[in-house]
Amino acid sequence: MTDDVLFLSGDQVTRLLDVDTAIASQRAAFTALGSGTADLPAKIMHPSRFDDSVVFAYVSRLSADSGAVAKFGSVNPGNAAAGLPTIHAVVSVLDPVTGRPAAVMDGAAVTTLRTAAASAVAVDALATPDSADLAVLGSGTQALAHVRAIARVRDLKSVRLWSPTPRNRARAAGTLADLGFAVEAVGTAEEAVTGASLVAACTLSTTPVVRGVWLAPGCTVVSVGSFEPTRREVDAEVVRRAVAVVVDDPATAAEHAGPVVDALGSGLLDAGALTALGDVVTGRAVARTGPDDIVYYNSVGLGIQDAAAAWAVVRAAREEHA
Repeated sequence: MTDDVLFLSGDQVTRLLDVDTAIASQRAAFTALGSGTADLPAKIMHPSRFDDSVVFAYVSRLSADSGAVAKFGSVNPGNAAAGLPTIHAVVSVLDPVTGRPAAVMDGAAVTTLRTAAASAVAVDALATPDSADLAVLGSGTQALAHVRAIARVRDLKSVRLWSPTPRNRARAAGTLADLGFAVEAVGTAEEAVTGASLVAACTLSTTPVVRGVWLAPGCTVVSVGSFEPTRREVDAEVVRRAVAVVVDDPATAAEHAGPVVDALGSGLLDAGALTALGDVVTGRAVARTGPDDIVYYNSVGLGIQDAAAAWAVVRAAREEHA
């Protein structure tokens, strides 16, 4: 490994990858997916036999002028009780020509920023232009990042935030007080979701926190915590009511996304009914057909998202030191 390799901490990644740059990176990632120009091998997600952690590994490449990127890490749900991020990882970036290491960076920061930014891309592509009332399920790192990212693509008027622990949801609402619109911590998930035009589920729940009966006409639901077959943030009624079930990648979602796996197994959905976000972003598919349609987006996370975000960080770091 050479002296010119960039070693970037989580704080450095967060400083270099501002929200708008992160969103642009994810738009590029899903455009590449929709155009069929990205390298995206299958990811590894392996639940541990020893505890409730999940180890994961992604490898991908966005384009010819950006080298391969690998992310290796672990999901540890118990961290939440200790006030720690539930995801920790390391991202390695290789030179596109020589394959030599170009950067090693904190993967938790990359994951947080790219996940929320991708949800913002999904909201921009799927939600009605006047969607302004956001319900957030969760009060951790991802929930906070989602509010800030979605606020960049929609003119939010209010946010109702719920998580099971009153202290946590009150703290989260206070953290978001600088955004210029009302952020309210509420007592139940139903209270948060009812009447909302946007719903973002950012939990690690194995039982639904969003129920389809609560959804208002025209609602767009985003779920980022249902990334394993055992996790399901939304119930079957959300899937049933959705005019379109949009996913980051249909093959990956059919294997990993809990609500999608359930719906395919029960016959509620067939595999051909899944719409890739990249196809919507590139105009190859249409999800929403009218203002009253309910649209459901389930993200399990893809390596191409890390590749796009990591190279945005590398470029920003290089420009800073030029």
